[in-house]
Amino acid sequence: MSSTAVTTAIKLELPPLSLYIHIPWCVQKCPYCDFNSHGQNGELPQEAYVDALLEDLRQDLHLVQGRQVHTIFIGGGTPSLFDALQIKRILDGANALIPFSDNIEITMEANPGTLEHDDFSAYRAAGVTRLSIGVQSFSKDKLNLLGRIHDQNEAQVAAQKASQAGYLSFNLDLMHGLPNQSFAEAMADIDTAAALNPPHLSWYQLTIEPNTLFHSKPPQLPDDEALWHIYEQGQQKLAALGYEQYEISAYAKPGYQCKHNLNYWQFGDYLGIGCGAHGKVTLPEENRIIRTVKIKHPKGYLSASNYTFESIEVAEEDRALEYLMNRLRLMTPIPKQEFELRTGQHRETLIAGMEKAKQRGLLTESAEHWQLTSKGHMFVNDLLTQFC
Repeated sequence: MSSTAVTTAIKLELPPLSLYIHIPWCVQKCPYCDFNSHGQNGELPQEAYVDALLEDLRQDLHLVQGRQVHTIFIGGGTPSLFDALQIKRILDGANALIPFSDNIEITMEANPGTLEHDDFSAYRAAGVTRLSIGVQSFSKDKLNLLGRIHDQNEAQVAAQKASQAGYLSFNLDLMHGLPNQSFAEAMADIDTAAALNPPHLSWYQLTIEPNTLFHSKPPQLPDDEALWHIYEQGQQKLAALGYEQYEISAYAKPGYQCKHNLNYWQFGDYLGIGCGAHGKVTLPEENRIIRTVKIKHPKGYLSASNYTFESIEVAEEDRALEYLMNRLRLMTPIPKQEFELRTGQHRETLIAGMEKAKQRGLLTESAEHWQLTSKGHMFVNDLLTQFC
């Protein structure tokens, strides 16, 4: 880590607290997916898994430190495979253990091919305030290549039903840079999504990850020039449609940013419960930041008495880089005071790296903030090497 000698200790601040809940099952594993998900094989152990989730949360209560939970994200897998009664059990049980803030945001991921649309209102009644619907594309050909179980019509109906069910917001997930995808096809996906008027869009490039079917049998993807053209024109189209980019792959109408993800990228705290769930917690009195990982496989998790697989301390010399790896995903300026309170590191520890980045035109600086330039947003990974 590039640094100058700094002797003044800065006390860690206790940041806002979120909760991530992982439901690991899906109908079938998609060929691009590297998440901890498992294809459904028979009837799901919904009741037993919810019991385990709530016991997992009980074991983490010492990490709450008097805070309320202000956001929850139920991810997977495909959480909409669980019925609304079990989702309600999770949320009611969690609220009995940790107080929820009055304006809590509770997001649940859902796939169009697994939702009975009459259940949209039931999930809303269970406490979910926001849906994130995994559309990925509106092209039949591309959905087949991605191994999705829904068709383009189901995706549109799901978005329409979400809009009608009284949710405070909903998100549509879209991917670009798909196998053999043309520029026109990528732009058509944006147009179709925007016509459904989602308050939030996630638009991100398909990447080939290790331990996926696509990694062992790579599809033909657009070349770099085509990918850049799609990205550049897609950015302009989304802006013209009224979507503000606030994070590398997230776009929202004014007032509809995802609060849960903002807490991640601002180096906030979150408890993670469920198979393979990750958490990050600040312990100011001990001057420690720890990351937790839960038991990964459903069989092991369901038979466990202690759900934490490992707890890892973030070394003081690594905190600045970890903060920047998260915070640089956002488009907003980086407050120097936030850096200090979230890492316990003095802002001077970043001087050398930030000066090099400024000289290369990657960021600008004021007395209170650092701000990436347009060039800086294009070369974030290059910028991060200044702090390794």
